[in-house]
Amino acid sequence: MAKKTKDQIDEYIENILPQKLEDIVGERFGRYSKYIIQDRAIPDVRDGLKPVQRRILYAMYNMRILSNSGFKKCARIAGEVMGKYHPHGDSSIYEALIHMSQSWKMGVQLIEVHGNNGSIDGDSPAAMRYTEARLTKNAEYLLQDLEKKTVAFAPNFDDEELEPTVLPARFPNILVNGATGISAGYATAIPPHNISEVVEACIALIENPNMTVEELMEIMKGPDFPTGGIVCGTDGIRDAFETGRGKIIIKSKVDFEDISKDGQKRIVITEIPYEVNKANLVRKIDQIRIDKTVEDILEVRDESDRSGLRIAIDLKKGANHEAILKYLYKNTDLQSSYNYNMVSIANHCPKCLGVIPILNYYIEHQKEVVTNRCNFELEKANKRIHILDGLIKMVDILDDVIHLIRKSQGKQDAKNKLMEAFGFTELQADAIVTLQLYRLSNTDVMALIKEKDELERRVNELLKILSSEKELLKVIKSELREVVNLVGSERKTLISSEVLDLKVNEQHLVTKEDVMVCVTREGYIKRSSIKSYSQTPKNGLKDNDAPLYSSQANTLDNLLIFTNMGQYYLLPVYKITDVKWKDLGNHLSSFDAMRQGEKPIKVIKVTDFEEDKTLLLCTKNGLVKQVRLADFKVSRISKTVKAMKINDGDELVGVDITSNPLEMICVTKNCEVIRFRASEVGIVGTNASGVKACLLKPTDEIVYCGYTNVTEDLYLLTTRSYMKRIRISEISLSKRARSTNAIIKKIKANPHYILAASTATPLQYKENVNMNFICTLGTFIDEIKNNKYTDTEAGTKIVIPDDVGTPLSITIDAAQGHEPVVNGDYLIERKPVQQTIFEESELPPTKDEVVSVGSICDDLEAILAHEEARSKGNSSNDKIKFEKINLFDDEE
Repeated sequence: MAKKTKDQIDEYIENILPQKLEDIVGERFGRYSKYIIQDRAIPDVRDGLKPVQRRILYAMYNMRILSNSGFKKCARIAGEVMGKYHPHGDSSIYEALIHMSQSWKMGVQLIEVHGNNGSIDGDSPAAMRYTEARLTKNAEYLLQDLEKKTVAFAPNFDDEELEPTVLPARFPNILVNGATGISAGYATAIPPHNISEVVEACIALIENPNMTVEELMEIMKGPDFPTGGIVCGTDGIRDAFETGRGKIIIKSKVDFEDISKDGQKRIVITEIPYEVNKANLVRKIDQIRIDKTVEDILEVRDESDRSGLRIAIDLKKGANHEAILKYLYKNTDLQSSYNYNMVSIANHCPKCLGVIPILNYYIEHQKEVVTNRCNFELEKANKRIHILDGLIKMVDILDDVIHLIRKSQGKQDAKNKLMEAFGFTELQADAIVTLQLYRLSNTDVMALIKEKDELERRVNELLKILSSEKELLKVIKSELREVVNLVGSERKTLISSEVLDLKVNEQHLVTKEDVMVCVTREGYIKRSSIKSYSQTPKNGLKDNDAPLYSSQANTLDNLLIFTNMGQYYLLPVYKITDVKWKDLGNHLSSFDAMRQGEKPIKVIKVTDFEEDKTLLLCTKNGLVKQVRLADFKVSRISKTVKAMKINDGDELVGVDITSNPLEMICVTKNCEVIRFRASEVGIVGTNASGVKACLLKPTDEIVYCGYTNVTEDLYLLTTRSYMKRIRISEISLSKRARSTNAIIKKIKANPHYILAASTATPLQYKENVNMNFICTLGTFIDEIKNNKYTDTEAGTKIVIPDDVGTPLSITIDAAQGHEPVVNGDYLIERKPVQQTIFEESELPPTKDEVVSVGSICDDLEAILAHEEARSKGNSSNDKIKFEKINLFDDEE
């Protein structure tokens, strides 16, 4: 079967050459890559054009669609280019044509279009059958002198036409208009530069071939984008000018306007970075407003019209417009980067070149162009001088010439007789026989002589240029200056040496505003405006949920939300979802996932983390520690952070904060309490586990731990809904890690267990703040003055409405006034003071008569001896000093 197949193949193929597949593919792809690099995507360093652009301009030049002629249909132009020079799709040709006409992409436009040629918003141009185009004056400078054999021509794809391999290019188009393209293994990104600066730099380089990059940058400041903007930093420009690669930052040009007299501002954007889609930019900024990422943005409008670009961003009253602008620079295309990658085709090879090498290649190209043009003009002038010599010679023998022509048998015969009779060359003879009779007047003869003199002067100039490098460069400089005078333009892009710092403090984006914040026992959190809170009678809660924290806060405040597993959330108030007070809000798990069984237990509002405050943390197994407030400030707020190391089987139950840590008090479930100095607990970091607060009985656990002092009261809530108020001073001050003392007497039948506890200051009692009973179905609020001291063992019964369920815990609102600072001198441990038993006036001691006291018995014996001496009348000479001895002192 295989042999039969081979025989069938041999019938159609005379010769089969065996080759490896990788060799075939590699060779084909190499040829394809070379074609893509050289003839499609990468511009030529000399004229800065890709082949398709060059072919479009040349086709329009041949069709005489010049700047002073009428417009022609783009479909006709695309057809001409596709049919004669560019064997690719018409869409790619039309796209390149439109690109050269877009003012927001080109440094100088090469084509002028009638009709819709797209927009900076990314709108597509109209179809080629609807639009018309013609060359601009700028493009004519690229094509000038093309007919004078200044550049080489090559056959087109079917060898029926000739096309230029490069254009004469009277200005360095590769730097003026830039280029972008991607080919096989290469890419290019050259930004536009100001034509006046580029030409001046080229002239300066001709005058000083050893120019440095620093000297170049004094003339050519940097890129000049047609969309304007501000380029920040010059280091990237220097790198690009030197090596061809560098990164620059472009930011929008922005102004601020006052909307009202009360300080309300508007951000107005008048220039945006190069190649940024304006519609997408406006959409992105408006999405930030919709998402309330920046809440102080009221409205975003695109007010662009024929007069220019304008984007207006209205802000709220009091908004920090500088911070908002910096945020927009960082998070939108108001600021973007541009990476120089100046790859171009030089000597038929792709090379990454700096600005000076690019200008040197251009200067060499101009030398070649001017030389070729001079040779062409010299040849043409010499030819014309030769003809003029013949015509002037003819005038002297005019009658003989006329007589000879009249006897000739046609044009060719006349030419031959003239060459034979008078020695004219064929060129001269041809000019004579085609000369019109009216040109034989004396005036025309003088004109011929004048023309010959002018041509001889021109020939001398051309010979001088061709023989002198200096004269050649002088011509190039003169022509460059001529171009600048005609098509030069002012710089649009500002160059700034300063680099914008985009570090944004998000708090600066937030308007300072008082709001209501609520965190529930089940972990739901929300904030609402004061207006919504005041107009809504009921807090929006889930069934069987109750507020853990409900208070007024500022949008610039932060919340520390501690969970029973020793973790905490750091949430700025402005990041909490703003909803109506009747709404539920978001769960804490939306900020970071919560573990099974994890729940919030304490919420602390923090205005400034630099305040000198200390936090107390305690677990149910009696581990306690102190941490400075500043240690809880973290930069990453999207994740929970460890507040305390929790052992297995343990959990966090108590968190408190104060600026004056004097004492700590721990209350256990079995109605026990311990009070000790705060100084006995060291200040450690958030990762530490803590030290033992007290010796717990096997079945007991801590239910409350907090800071306190001798002026405060302790409120205890039991499982039987009893409330007991006790003075802290009535609880004995002990040492840490000692046994607890009973605070409510144990009873066997239906005993009391401590459910929750809290302390209150005299100022809170004086202001009669609210005491909040957090229950299973809601919250019951009572005035603190309704809970008085009582002699009963367990306190008084609290009557809680049935609709709020059974109590779970209590919180006491903070006082509005300023809490007085409690002096902690009472906690200082003092040694016993020595005192005498008798009056010093009776027994003035002397140094020699001081009795050393060794024991109580010795003191008693001394007293008896003194009394006996007095009875004998010798008391005046016997003076004894006594020390007071505390018989019950067990401190030591």
